[in-house]
Amino acid sequence: MSDFKKNTDADGVTTITWDTVGKSMNVMSREAMQDLNALIDDALADDAVKGIIITSGKEGSFAGGMDLNVLASIRDESGDNPAQGLFDFTMAGHHMLRKIERAGMDPKTNKGGKPIAAALPGTALGIGLELPLACHRIFAADNPKAKIGLPEIMVGIFPGAGGTTRLVRKLGAMAASPLLLEGKMNDPKKAKAAGVIDEVVPADELLAKAKEWVLSEPKIVKPWDEKGYKMPGGAPYHPAGFMTFVGASAMVNGKTQGVYPAAKALLSAVYEGALVPFDTALKIEARWFTNVLMNPSSSAMIRSLFINKEALEKGANRPEAPDQKVKKVGIIGAGMMGAGIALVSALAGIQVVLIDSSQEAADKGKSYTTAYMDKGISRKKVTEEKKEAVLGLINATTDYAALEGCDLIVEAVFEDVGVKAEVTAKVQAVTGPDCIFATNTSTLPITELAKASNDPEKFIGIHFFSPVDKMLLVEIIKGKATGPVAVAKALDYVRQIRKTPIVVNDERFFYANRCIIPYINEGIRMVKEGVEPALIENAAKLVGMPLGPLQLVDETSVDLGVKIAKATKAAMGDAYPDGEVDEVLFWMFDQNRLGRKSNAGFYAYDDKGKRQGLWDGLTAQYPVADEQPDLTTVQHRLLFAQVLEAVRALEEGVLEDIREGDVGAILGWGFAPWSGGPFSWLDIIGAPYAAERCDQLTAEFGDRFKTPGLLREMADKGQEFYKRFGQSAKAA
Repeated sequence: MSDFKKNTDADGVTTITWDTVGKSMNVMSREAMQDLNALIDDALADDAVKGIIITSGKEGSFAGGMDLNVLASIRDESGDNPAQGLFDFTMAGHHMLRKIERAGMDPKTNKGGKPIAAALPGTALGIGLELPLACHRIFAADNPKAKIGLPEIMVGIFPGAGGTTRLVRKLGAMAASPLLLEGKMNDPKKAKAAGVIDEVVPADELLAKAKEWVLSEPKIVKPWDEKGYKMPGGAPYHPAGFMTFVGASAMVNGKTQGVYPAAKALLSAVYEGALVPFDTALKIEARWFTNVLMNPSSSAMIRSLFINKEALEKGANRPEAPDQKVKKVGIIGAGMMGAGIALVSALAGIQVVLIDSSQEAADKGKSYTTAYMDKGISRKKVTEEKKEAVLGLINATTDYAALEGCDLIVEAVFEDVGVKAEVTAKVQAVTGPDCIFATNTSTLPITELAKASNDPEKFIGIHFFSPVDKMLLVEIIKGKATGPVAVAKALDYVRQIRKTPIVVNDERFFYANRCIIPYINEGIRMVKEGVEPALIENAAKLVGMPLGPLQLVDETSVDLGVKIAKATKAAMGDAYPDGEVDEVLFWMFDQNRLGRKSNAGFYAYDDKGKRQGLWDGLTAQYPVADEQPDLTTVQHRLLFAQVLEAVRALEEGVLEDIREGDVGAILGWGFAPWSGGPFSWLDIIGAPYAAERCDQLTAEFGDRFKTPGLLREMADKGQEFYKRFGQSAKAA
């Protein structure tokens, strides 16, 4: 069954409707491209056809983009020359879109041809916008929920179906850069204001307006196909264009630190393409697109940030259980975490009971939602009606009796076993036997906390990251007695609030904190050794970490680090490995330098809380050594500190799926997204090299870098993580 259907009416207008079978939103496949190509050929060859409208059969959307699995399959099928296979596929797409753009016009005179309009009912992303950009006029329904843009850069590639070349020629390099280099998406009205689309019309008039235009005998030749075309804003050697391209190069390298190949390739395609005729520019775009697809970084990003992330969000590891959609959630604790959880729950349409020990505290927690909605109103993204509806779902109270009828409880009180146990008992005195109890904790063992429950099978951990409304990841932790219904409930809830879940087993620090604490500790340990703090911080950023380890401590607070260190030392006793770290951390605590919240930490801050650079007192206390390590050594210490913990988590069964390990690392603490995550990074550098480097780091810096048994075994066998533990390996 084809994804495209064609119908020609009595007025000679052919409507081609895109309606991907079995999908809620259209996605482009190889077969769909072939079908569309054939229908375009038929319509252009039919003398009775005066013009064409390309639209969608999906309510409220045009298309979500290309099925990126297609690109992976083409690479895999192309034998010894995958680059040629990808280039040929990309050029075939260019030929089809160019055929739409030229629409049968005489190549010498630009006369004749059939007008082709795109009619977008709503969201148009990726190739869902690149296809309309090849049409002669783009109509969009006045749908404020629609998103129009080219987000490919966010998953490690760039618009490679002509979107890069066409948008730059339509808008100029400067105006196109937010859409291409940042993946910025707009609603239809903003897209029209930016010059991306041509008309915004009432939804019920979309096809009629498009047809009216098609039959108006419009001029359809694109500006870049006309003699004397000049690029808006200037080409690279135009005085104004020269400054634009110099600035763009500086901006891209400043933002990416040189570790994201797609941004640099995109800029190269734009720069080189601007110097040549349009058709040659498309070929240049295709070559750079192929170059990016062949880069292991881009392949890893596509796999983790698109394929694996989507699979986890759809419940890839959900146990067999009936639908567990949450109707009423009780949130215990209205502090920063509880308030954030209440907000995202109410935004998802879930009835919320927000409880705290005083009405004042409960009301303050609810006010977080008020402030969030008011901010949306000020930006014209939220209506007063929406605000009232969301606030109406939150019952802020001190009365535990209000929890009656809740099917999920999320406890978010102080990180103390005794306090949590007391709350658990109070809640279970009110809730029914089918209610699932989830504790929001970042460090406390779930199995231990479940001892306070009268039904440990229905007790589970849910670790939200702060701030809840912005962070995409939620870590679900199974205690030893946690049952499948509780896991299914947690997964279904996370899906409702539009977050990405990973499911891990119960061990100290679970997965995310287990990996991020060694990163922080390694940075602090280097300060003690006399490594220049600026070298530590910049080495981290130059390898793709969003924050250096010292800045991360400031953001999360020094006193939290002290608390975790004391608890860990008490639990591990003589096996505790981080005494050198504690010396620095505890000294900072004694100086009352608690981080950003106190306007004093590893960094100095002004009165308004703006970071002013690293604090001079740090090197006064821990002098910088005369001889400094090279950049790569610092970077490897910071990366391997995290990656080896991820491997140990897999080895010990804390992680059950390496997809969760990679997605969780990127979304949870920002592990070098260009790498695709810890396991993808190990596959990029190779297990044999990783093991060899660990041996070198162990010899120089200690046993914390000792090669895990699993990694050693894989190095000896020349194995890759995704070939051994990926879904294709499991299926085989």
